Amino acid sequence: MIRSILVILILWTFQSVAQNEIQLLYEELPMDSSAELSIESHTSLRPQIRWSTTANSKGLIGMGRAENDQPQLMIDPIADVSGKFSEQIGFRAAGGLSLTSNFEKPWFLRVSALGGTFKVDSLFIPRTYFSKIDSAGKGSFLDLRARLSYTPNEIFNFQAGIDHNFIGEGSRSLFLSDYGKPYPFGLIRTKFWRVEYSVLYQFMHEGDFSNYVSKYGATHHLSINATKWLNFGVFESVIFQPKDTAMRRGFEVEYLNPVIFYRPQEYSLGSSDNVVLGASMTIKYRQYSLYSQLVVDEFSLEEIRKKSGWWANKYGIQAGIKGKADIGTWKSFFRIEYNFLRPYTFAHLTSGQNYGHAGSVLTHPYGANTMELLGEFKLQGQKWLLKVFFSYFLMGLDKDGYSYGGQIYKPYTQRPYEYDHFTGQGMGNNGVRLILSGTYSPLKKSLISVFAESHLRYDTYIDQWTFFPIAGIRSRIGNDHRNY
Repeated sequence: MIRSILVILILWTFQSVAQNEIQLLYEELPMDSSAELSIESHTSLRPQIRWSTTANSKGLIGMGRAENDQPQLMIDPIADVSGKFSEQIGFRAAGGLSLTSNFEKPWFLRVSALGGTFKVDSLFIPRTYFSKIDSAGKGSFLDLRARLSYTPNEIFNFQAGIDHNFIGEGSRSLFLSDYGKPYPFGLIRTKFWRVEYSVLYQFMHEGDFSNYVSKYGATHHLSINATKWLNFGVFESVIFQPKDTAMRRGFEVEYLNPVIFYRPQEYSLGSSDNVVLGASMTIKYRQYSLYSQLVVDEFSLEEIRKKSGWWANKYGIQAGIKGKADIGTWKSFFRIEYNFLRPYTFAHLTSGQNYGHAGSVLTHPYGANTMELLGEFKLQGQKWLLKVFFSYFLMGLDKDGYSYGGQIYKPYTQRPYEYDHFTGQGMGNNGVRLILSGTYSPLKKSLISVFAESHLRYDTYIDQWTFFPIAGIRSRIGNDHRNY
């Protein structure tokens, strides 16, 4: 029945055409247009689609610059030149071009290429698909991003490219975030009645290009607007290898089915694929939102009732509030968010099965075995953006040769015991991050901005406060995460 409905809808899509633009996957800004409370608005899947023909009433016109339905071709210079001024110098220097086109009404294309060099430092190692580091601690990289979108009508959208995708309302996401490296992907989004349903296929890898190991991901996300102010979401994702101990299978054909539940499908295949499940809820009131996520990697209800601290009770929780307000001629944005992840969440037997890509977790930057409380406040004018970011966190680091569940790239078989596991176990580290930043955009339609930041950090495991400034020029083509 479901497949018959999908076939009918797909055939119908070729009977009408709609204009679209895919926004940049960028941080939430005070001046971003907010969707009115509506059963038609779904804001948890980013980057968002901007419907040019209905932008004044329904659209989310964030970083997009198209103001009409006329075909456009925009070529912009892009740059990322920044330096850290402290005893340990770090820098990144790169330049390139970005091309954006809605050359035909149902089509949209964005391609960017940014290449350059960097000095090895945790804040300046680029999250790029192509990079290498030499023995002297310097590296070169090419950050190639592309997103091709086809939107035949307001029901279907098809996308493909190399980029990040983000699921959630938070600063962090426990489902899928943009903290790691980009990956080739294919995406189908379907919107009808009060529902938006998306299917994402990810083509990932581990190791460098001299020791390349492929892995794949397939993700479903269902967003339901119960009312104009209440949204529920359901999430499931499977990570699998092109071969296991049984056979070499490539991208598993069964996972291409857009309307399956992965756990029974995984059992039917007789595989050891890694399935992650989740649920979310968002409550909206005027310019404010309360949001939450629950992610489950593995658990036993019986063990949870016993409060035994069983190692395989792997789950995470997010809760937050965000909102906007006008302050004179400035617009403001605030957020308070709490994240909690049990030990060994997202970890598996091998790097080909864990919930990561190219050495980085696909969700929270701290991995697992952590809890975090963060706050953001932003003020934005026509050319200025001022930001304050603060976070307090607890994470458990490994010790004595055992994995205590924070590093998802260590097999969970390296755990020290079966029971009495708790978040923050191992060598506990309490940390503080405080970042003050200012960004100046001299040209209204230019992607390039000048910025300066001051970072204050403290970590108990080294018992040391550190302070350093960062300044430079960069383009607003994606998030530049330095807040962890």
